[in-house]
Amino acid sequence: MLKAALNLAADHDQSITSRRVWETGLASLPDAEEARNVILPDDQIRQLVAHAYEHSREFGLLLETAAMTGARVSQLARLEVQDLQDGAAPRLLMPASRKGKGAKAMLRRPVPISSALANRLAASDCNRPTTAPLLTKPSGARWSKSDHSRLFAGAAKRCDFDAAEVTMYALRHSSIVRQLLAGVPVRVVAVNHDTSVIMIERNYSRHIGDHADALARAALLDSTP
Repeated sequence: MLKAALNLAADHDQSITSRRVWETGLASLPDAEEARNVILPDDQIRQLVAHAYEHSREFGLLLETAAMTGARVSQLARLEVQDLQDGAAPRLLMPASRKGKGAKAMLRRPVPISSALANRLAASDCNRPTTAPLLTKPSGARWSKSDHSRLFAGAAKRCDFDAAEVTMYALRHSSIVRQLLAGVPVRVVAVNHDTSVIMIERNYSRHIGDHADALARAALLDSTP
């Protein structure tokens, strides 16, 4: 944060002619960017979603949509009723995150979802304006930044998980790895999860290696006479 503040000051103050001091003094520590992502198998994710539905339909829909799409809660909270396309190939028009630099050129990206989830989402938006939030709290209000934290921790504990280790982001990490191991190209995985190929390669390199090994193995030469 300090480095970002100093760079912002340099962008607006022409008297600052060099950034070398803080680029050297605030250089990243070795292995500081090593990924420690929690990846959950599908059966454990289904347990989490089931416990969420036991709490309330609204919280269940939030968790199921997060698990299905791998989207951040901040994106899910900005989904509107009109963003659900529940035809033969259902999908959500997912709002772009507010992460990264500069303005987002594309405000929404289509993300595929299952027909079962699309039906549950469609049943929850009856007689509501098209611009109303698609996912709401039991009170009907839009989910805000940390509304889910305590509820998710409770669901994690009921699954015998360490709530300090398994957070909502585990659903995102698991979605990314699931698509990689299913053979989805890295570029498509990055687009579906509103991130970059560089970040996918940096944080999920081991799983990309597993994926690449499976693809290469299918193309091995059969040297049997």
